[in-house]
Amino acid sequence: MNKKQFLETLDSFLKRMPIEERQDIIHDFEEHFAIGLAEGKSEEQIAASLGSPQQIAKDLNATYHLEKVEVSATTGNIFRAMWAVIGLGFFNLLVVLAPFIALVSVIIGGWALGIGFIASPLLVLGNAVIFPATFAFFDLFFSLALCGIGLFIAIGMFFATRALAQGFVRYLKFNMKLVKGGLKND
Repeated sequence: MNKKQFLETLDSFLKRMPIEERQDIIHDFEEHFAIGLAEGKSEEQIAASLGSPQQIAKDLNATYHLEKVEVSATTGNIFRAMWAVIGLGFFNLLVVLAPFIALVSVIIGGWALGIGFIASPLLVLGNAVIFPATFAFFDLFFSLALCGIGLFIAIGMFFATRALAQGFVRYLKFNMKLVKGGLKND
């Protein structure tokens, strides 16, 4: 593979990155080729020493998306970072996706419980309007207690969601270092 083929392949695998970011990366690899040519190596030798452009692009995409999550931890950014890290290897499909599904299930379950408890007085009042003969003050007071518990659950879930998102991002970084072999140097 010569310089042109290497850079075109790399650029095609980086197509989801912003153009400025891609241009910087391509410029860096052009410098690698210039330095290698100055040392007397052929373009094919330089391309072979750099490795697969597809794998380089996967690593760069994962790094880019993880850095983006650090700046703005939105749901979309977390999903993109997760898929980029999964793309580093098939084994990551199991190692990253399973904990992610478990965390999302816990978060959705906690929020559903909190919102359900908060809405319980409205459900009791709606039931009283539709079936007035079944109204009992015990039901109303019990639903108010559930509403209070639901507020505490919702507040707890707010902080738990934030903490779990930050923890998952740290886990993605750890996993990426592990896949790249960077832990043996730490």
